[in-house]
Amino acid sequence: MTPGPVLDLSGFATALRGRGLVVTPDQTADMARSLLLVDLADRDQVCAALRSLTITDPSQRALYDEEFQKFFEGLRMPRIAEQHSSTMSQGSSTTPILRPLETEQTGETSDQAGASAVEAVGDRDFADLDEDDLVEARRLVMTMLWQPTDVKTRRWAPDRHGRRPDMRRTLHSAVGPAGDMMPIRYRERRKRRRPLIIIADISGSMERYADLFLVFAHAAQQRLGHVEVFTFSTHLTRVTDPMSKRDTKAALASVNETVDDWSGGTQIGEALAEWNKEWSRRMARGGPVVLILSDGWDCGDPQVLATEMARLSRSVHKVIWLNPLAARASYEPATQGMRAASPYIDHLLPAASVNDLRGVIRLLESISGVRRA
Repeated sequence: MTPGPVLDLSGFATALRGRGLVVTPDQTADMARSLLLVDLADRDQVCAALRSLTITDPSQRALYDEEFQKFFEGLRMPRIAEQHSSTMSQGSSTTPILRPLETEQTGETSDQAGASAVEAVGDRDFADLDEDDLVEARRLVMTMLWQPTDVKTRRWAPDRHGRRPDMRRTLHSAVGPAGDMMPIRYRERRKRRRPLIIIADISGSMERYADLFLVFAHAAQQRLGHVEVFTFSTHLTRVTDPMSKRDTKAALASVNETVDDWSGGTQIGEALAEWNKEWSRRMARGGPVVLILSDGWDCGDPQVLATEMARLSRSVHKVIWLNPLAARASYEPATQGMRAASPYIDHLLPAASVNDLRGVIRLLESISGVRRA
């Protein structure tokens, strides 16, 4: 059998990287899987599927569209569709139409090297990584994909498939020549992305982990939008605005200039008390999820921490505590701070490696869109 044209996704990913887009080996594999869900005879569907997995900023769309037009020019999409149908019906005996995993050169780096780096870095504790591995870990964290659950708000909006009749619009439409029929209008609750609040411990014991977690927070803010970021050591600092810069290095440099208590002591209870007093009323609307990154080593009064954690848990949808020490098999929440906070934590997760942070994303994606009563 003579093979038809091949969609060389590796080459396409290389071309996109050459235009400044970040496309990882995992994303290239996702691109291949996405093409199984669209009509390959429809060029617009192929373009949209690949674009949804490669651009993170509307300003990148023109670059993507230009590269797509250039790279796929001359491909006969109907022939590819025929081959796809043949592949699905005949199984492995036919020639595959996707080639996402071939070696693709980016300077001296290949997808195979990138995949090896994922294996080498993914499960390793951030505190054990050398500078080269930290660079790779930061890159992997920056390019993680998010598909968060939307939450229904208290506001209603017209929706032809809604479950509740909209009597005001129904009666309004009854005025006029078609009033005899009185078509029923419907409405449904509006949906929006659930807010995320990140509170990161930047005390001395958390220095290496805080660096990677702030990269994670920046990636979350760029992808999700409704993200507030705070740091604390001896006091609480809001760093949402410095984090809003698109470039990760520039954002972290701005945070470094804003925060003045790096590697200090740890006052978790006092920091949460400040959040509850100054920010809760403004930010607890909409059922936010709160991520607290800390190892639980607290120099403050444990009773203050317990009191403020109780107040926090009552005002938000979920409290997720990320403790790097929880990645150890023998870990027990035995520190004074963790014992005080534990009754008010919905989920306690490890956060010591790239794969731990992937687990955090999976949990955030699984949280129900239903508001807490």
